Amino acid sequence: MNSTEAAAIHARGLTVRRGDRTVLRGLGFSVPPGQITGLLGPSGCGKSTLMRAVVGTQAKVTGTLDVLGRSAGDAALRARIGYVTQAPSVYDDLTVRQNLDYFAAVLDPGRSRRTARRETVARAIEDVDLTSHADSLAGRLSGGQRGRVSLAVALLGAPELLVLDEPTVGLDPVLRRDLWDLFHRIAAERAATILVSSHVMDEAERCHRLLLMREGEILADDTPDALRTRTDSETVEAAFLHLVDQANALQESAR
Repeated sequence: MNSTEAAAIHARGLTVRRGDRTVLRGLGFSVPPGQITGLLGPSGCGKSTLMRAVVGTQAKVTGTLDVLGRSAGDAALRARIGYVTQAPSVYDDLTVRQNLDYFAAVLDPGRSRRTARRETVARAIEDVDLTSHADSLAGRLSGGQRGRVSLAVALLGAPELLVLDEPTVGLDPVLRRDLWDLFHRIAAERAATILVSSHVMDEAERCHRLLLMREGEILADDTPDALRTRTDSETVEAAFLHLVDQANALQESAR
């Protein structure tokens, strides 16, 4: 994506250092609005650090990072972004419904809209397929179910941008499929932008666009079809491995 005017996220020279280690190395990329962009790469390549930078919670960030037309971390972005971390952010001693009631009240404290909040909570619970567990304590749910509660919380404010850090980890194939169907529905019906990370390469095929990462760098920023064509590969995984081999060869020749 060359044009940055309409980009939901635009980075230039984005760098993050942690002690004497450079975690992100001068990244430059754009994320188009209203689409699902997959952030893919092996564990430890910098995906979570990049996501924290996008939502404004990462320290020691340099370079340019614009999100929804503002600098990342701007207070005005808080209500416009939904963020789901790898560790579920829910209260174990509350039920699923109570968790969502609480966060809905935080997002919209007005008492006159309690009926609307209840409807919003019920819809979010249904979206993540937890209606049958709505009155179960979060602490008694499986890890995958607790992760879906966190996703439901992120959906409460109808965010323009959803940042999802490996939301399908630990889920069975049916639930993974259902969540991806939900992501596509959100992007299509709400015109929301979704940035979703994964280290499972077959999930790349479900994205409109891909950012492939390795060792704190962007190896590719393109559509799945374009990546397969460019590398003469049958799958995105094969394309990624081709790009890794290519990068290794360049490093070797530079020594």
